[in-house]
Amino acid sequence: MIRSMTAFAQQEREGDWGALAWELRAVNHRYLEVSLRLPDELRGLEAAVRERAGRRLGRGKLDCNLRFKPAVRHAAELQLDERVLAQVLAASGRIHTRLPQPAPAPSPLDVLRWPGVIQEETRDLAPLADAALDLFDVALAELVATREREGGHILGLLGTRLDALEPLVAAARARLPEALERVRDKLRTRVAELVASPDPDRLEQELAYLAQKMDVDEELDRLTGHIAEMRRVLTLAEPVGRRLDFLMQELNREANTLGSKSADSETTRVAVELKVLIEQMREQIQNVE
Repeated sequence: MIRSMTAFAQQEREGDWGALAWELRAVNHRYLEVSLRLPDELRGLEAAVRERAGRRLGRGKLDCNLRFKPAVRHAAELQLDERVLAQVLAASGRIHTRLPQPAPAPSPLDVLRWPGVIQEETRDLAPLADAALDLFDVALAELVATREREGGHILGLLGTRLDALEPLVAAARARLPEALERVRDKLRTRVAELVASPDPDRLEQELAYLAQKMDVDEELDRLTGHIAEMRRVLTLAEPVGRRLDFLMQELNREANTLGSKSADSETTRVAVELKVLIEQMREQIQNVE
């Protein structure tokens, strides 16, 4: 089943550590490109997030935004590092005695501001990191499911247009003998008007050359083959966007050749209709993973 490259997913979760929220946005891109915005506490998750995204996605530009709101904690009793405090006070006293003029002693607030005097509460970030990765997996699964649903819609559109291509190719093939005969009759009439006694051998040579120049059997065969290959590729359980894009180029090339070799207005109309349908498919395939 084909998948679209455009999708959005959002997941939130709360716990003892606070609240987490992932937002994932994906758009079409030639390759897989993952852009991350992580809070400072969880920047170490970047490699794991990229690895998990690479396992589930083949192509597309993926923007991942993680928001974290810590839980409100009750104020704990202030803890001082007595060793650091003693060192700061001792150093302050030594400096004070060496100054040429007496200076005011540092205030208690000045001492508290010194790095290390107040013991920082150590926080175990492992449960928070595990919760963030689990939540990312949930959001990523939602994103993939959305891409698959959109891919099913694209598959239906492509199938409808492939169904419309086949009768057009058949009509061009059925029209070819009549178109060639009309051109031969027109050429014979024109030659008869200009030359009283035309050379039959030379005339047949010119008619054969003209028929060869207008022959589009190969183009029609290739169109039929490309349509069959499109149907086969659409059933593959793997990213097929690039392969489909190549087939679109080939279909468009054969439709252009059919139009350039057209011998009558009906064949020209068929070539134009083919190009319109091919362009509509190409626009959809630009968004296929």
